[in-house]
Amino acid sequence: MNRIVASAVLTLVLASPVQAQQRPLLTEDPETIGAGLILIEVGVDQLRGISYPASGLTGNLLRLPAVGVSFGVSSIAEIQVDGGLYNRLLVTERRAAPFSSVLNFSGDRTSDVEDFTVGAKVRLIAESTGGPSLGVRFATRLPNASNESGLGLDTSDFYASLLFGKTIQSVRFVANFGVGILGDPSEGTRQNDVLTYGLSVARAIATGVEVVGEINGRTQGRLSEPPIGTESRGGMRLGGRFTRGTVRLDGGLIIGMTSRDPSIGFTAGLTWVFRGFTVP
Repeated sequence: MNRIVASAVLTLVLASPVQAQQRPLLTEDPETIGAGLILIEVGVDQLRGISYPASGLTGNLLRLPAVGVSFGVSSIAEIQVDGGLYNRLLVTERRAAPFSSVLNFSGDRTSDVEDFTVGAKVRLIAESTGGPSLGVRFATRLPNASNESGLGLDTSDFYASLLFGKTIQSVRFVANFGVGILGDPSEGTRQNDVLTYGLSVARAIATGVEVVGEINGRTQGRLSEPPIGTESRGGMRLGGRFTRGTVRLDGGLIIGMTSRDPSIGFTAGLTWVFRGFTVP
C-alpha cells in the first residue's frame, strides 16, 4: 500500500500544473520539486548559427547530453546542478576576435564540456486565490569550458532572480526578473551587470499533455560597448510535454532573438522524478 501511495504522489507531482517548470523551458517556476525528491533531466540540443564573439567562431552546436539534477532539500527549497558533458561545434565561419589567437583545435570541429551552473531556489510565498507564488533563485556559472576550444570564457558569473507563478484554470504563467554579474573575459578585474528575464506559459490540453512557450534572456544596459562575451542574448521556445507516471518527455523549437543566438534550434529530452532521501 505504501508503494502505491508513493507512486500516486509522484505522479501528481509531475502532472500538476503548479509543478516546477523544467524542460524544455528555461524560465524557473517558484514551485520546488518537494522534500526528499530528486529530479533528473537529460536532453539533446541541436542549434544552428550560434555565435561565440570572444573566439570569433560561428557554427552549428550539438549538446549531448544536456543534464540537470535537482534535490528537494525541503518542502520549499531545492539545490540545482545544470550543465553538459559534451558540446561539439561544427564551425561554419571564423572571424578575428580577442581569443582567436588562443584557439587550439584543427579542422572545422571543436568540442568541450559545458560550463556547469550550481544554484538554489526557495519558494517564499505559496500561491493563493488572491495572488501568485513568489520565490528566489541564486546561481553561479562555473568556468568548465576552456577558451582554447572557443566554447568557453574562463570566467564565472553570478545570478539572482525573483520568480513569480500563477495558475489560471488550465494555464500556468511564470515570470522571472533578476540581475546577472558577468565576468569580463578580457580583463579579470572588470564585470558587466545585466538584467535577466523570462516569461513562460504552459497550457494543459489533455491528461498529461501540455503545450509550452517562453521568452527568456538577458539584456545589458551599458551605453558603451559591453565586454566581449557579455552581450545581450535571448531566445524563444515553443514545444510540448507528455507526462506518464514519473517520467516526462519533451520537445521544442528554439529561435534566437539576437545575432549571437542560434537562428533556429531543436531540443528533446526526458525528466524523471523519484524519492531519493528522507528530509529530517
